[in-house]
Amino acid sequence: MPKVLAINAGSSSLKFQLFSMPEETVIAKGIVERIGFKDAIFSIHFGGEKAKNVLSIPDHKMAVELLLEKLRSLGIIGSYNEIEGIGHRVVHGGETFSDSVLITDEVIRQIEDLADLAPLHNRANVTGIKAFKEILPDVPAVAVFDTAFHQTMPESSFLYSLPYEYYKNYRIRKYGFHGTSHKYVSLRAAELLGRPIEQLRLISCHLGNGSSICAIQGGKSIDTSMGFTPLEGIPMGTRSGNVDPAIIPYIMEKTGQTAEEVIEVLNKKSGLLALSGFSSDLRDIEEEAEKGNPRAELALEVFANSIHKYIGSYAARMNGVDAIIFTAGIGENSSVVRSRVLRGLEFMGVYWDPELNKTRGKEAFINYPFSPVKVLVIPTNEELMIARDVIRLTK
Repeated sequence: MPKVLAINAGSSSLKFQLFSMPEETVIAKGIVERIGFKDAIFSIHFGGEKAKNVLSIPDHKMAVELLLEKLRSLGIIGSYNEIEGIGHRVVHGGETFSDSVLITDEVIRQIEDLADLAPLHNRANVTGIKAFKEILPDVPAVAVFDTAFHQTMPESSFLYSLPYEYYKNYRIRKYGFHGTSHKYVSLRAAELLGRPIEQLRLISCHLGNGSSICAIQGGKSIDTSMGFTPLEGIPMGTRSGNVDPAIIPYIMEKTGQTAEEVIEVLNKKSGLLALSGFSSDLRDIEEEAEKGNPRAELALEVFANSIHKYIGSYAARMNGVDAIIFTAGIGENSSVVRSRVLRGLEFMGVYWDPELNKTRGKEAFINYPFSPVKVLVIPTNEELMIARDVIRLTK
């Protein structure tokens, strides 16, 4: 059976999963961390076994060489020829890519051209693509874009009320992110509901350290909470989410910080961290809220209220909703957040069961059977979506 690698390359990391397709079985998975350092860490899990090495890995090319050699030396593959496709996660596809695509030299150039929209991510993604291309030049590779799923949004959703030439000249618009995750859980929801996705109105809540909400009508994204960057939308671990843009020059005036420094604060020192005053990790915040910490309670309420408002907005946008989906680390595991988000939605047909809501990390319906609007917990699987696209496009 074909073996497919799903790759997520960061600036100093390389995550991977090796799938057997079309069974969609994970053969091995792991990560190379601290690339560029003498104490880089290589970790791999396979067949109930795991291995870990600390060694010098100066660049992504060596990380790829190490990964492939480990797959062979550990007996996970007999030879590199068994790998029939490689899928690369790419953060930003702009308006250029509305679907995954086979990687060519021209595609690499286009991804690099979009780097000004996601400078940290796209350049790292290209580094991973080039490293594999150099070592396995004859293996077909596919780019899977976080933004592609949202390219179905209409202008009324993706345009900001700014001078139109900013959009035409500088590509300023809402792009949205987490598209691979939203697409996976929406397709899986349709399977679990036993209905064609073309007939469904879904609201997908991808809640983790980075979070976004997506309105999905007929299998297509029609609106999403993240915007030009992943900073827009609901509060996140360290990101502010939506704020009045006039706050930025006001902070600059009061603190003497530059615009770049203020954006750094909005990205890395805001969100749940700022609201709670002690942590960006929701587990810590829930624990403190149980002890009566008022700042922890405030952080939970602001976070949940923001999601709650998006759900109401998107239900109105689609003239109703058939199912609400919770996914990603918080969405899959936090009954506290789900209960606070869902509380008060009975007016629109959402009736959820507190006992069923105790589920963690597995697929489940958490609504009462009579609820017109179903509520599902679905663990996301972006790597599997990448592997599926490799098979779809290489065949």
